[in-house]
Amino acid sequence: MNNPRIKVKAIDHVTIVVNDLERSRVFYCDLLGMEEITRPNFGFAGYWFQSGNTQIHLIENKPGCSLPGGGLDPDQVNAGLTHHFAFEVDDAHAAHDFLIESGVRIQGGPHLRPDGCNQVWFYDPDGHCVEVFDRGITEFGPA
Repeated sequence: MNNPRIKVKAIDHVTIVVNDLERSRVFYCDLLGMEEITRPNFGFAGYWFQSGNTQIHLIENKPGCSLPGGGLDPDQVNAGLTHHFAFEVDDAHAAHDFLIESGVRIQGGPHLRPDGCNQVWFYDPDGHCVEVFDRGITEFGPA
């Protein structure tokens, strides 16, 4: 494809589902030296860490749970509460429409995050959960 309709700007974050949030916080902060940063209130526990332009988002695994708390199978949990990686794009709603037109299986979204970003989750050809999101686009257009 010479002129892609979705242009990824950067890899923004990787979300990791963990069994013990505090143990993982110590690992990423104390061992790896990442800085804990403010996380929007999603209504479930987690941590965000920053190092350079890279963020790691942790959520806790709740086996068998299809509600907030995380899980390993994207089909069994709410959008974004599973292992995934995220790409920033210009317009998540336009990306969503294009993904639908292209026959890509959508996992969830578009969804407005508590910090104002729009998110869409979908599956790559091997079943990996991928997120695209934008900063500053609202349902009424650019902020």
